Amino acid sequence: MAVVDVFNTNGETVSQMELPDEIFNVSVKPSVLHAVVTMQLASRRSGTASVKRRGDVKGSTRKLFRQKGTGRARRGDIKSPLLRGGGVAFGPSPRSYAYKVPKKVRRLALKMALSSKLQENELVVLDRMELEGIKTKAFARVMDTLDRRNTLLIIGEKDEKIELSSRNLPDIKVLRSEGLNVYDILKYKNIVLLEPAVKAIEGRLSA
Repeated sequence: MAVVDVFNTNGETVSQMELPDEIFNVSVKPSVLHAVVTMQLASRRSGTASVKRRGDVKGSTRKLFRQKGTGRARRGDIKSPLLRGGGVAFGPSPRSYAYKVPKKVRRLALKMALSSKLQENELVVLDRMELEGIKTKAFARVMDTLDRRNTLLIIGEKDEKIELSSRNLPDIKVLRSEGLNVYDILKYKNIVLLEPAVKAIEGRLSA
């Protein structure tokens, strides 16, 4: 098992923790990470693009002129896609871009993402973070003390003081352990894990 230092909010080492190899020491395969990140981004697409088709356009269904004898091309009603203001023939309609990759692949990718951060020395374990109130300045001071910017902070459970204090910091994101995902891990340069969150992640990925 990998042994990492556990820091307090003053940046001091207070203890050490063992991280299980089956989660934090997995060989990284970019193809697996790519498959899961692509799935996440596809699921986030809105898919709301839409057009009005011939039946959706408001207008009369009267035939504009007779079929034969005018010398002109035959024409139906004014809602024809060939006419200005008519319906669209092959435009987009609302759809879902979401798809799934196997659960085992998603869990493996999560382990790989965490392992990559540990291997690159971009993962820090914090014993706890207790704020007196909802203060962005106090939260930013802790991040500055740890010298960690562009950081994803993983907490074990709901903590409104931490979550609300971090909202105005553009390069910091706070995520609960149950919402941990591959895209956010790879998006941010540093990962800060609260000690309770490590236990929650172990329980989630070791089952």
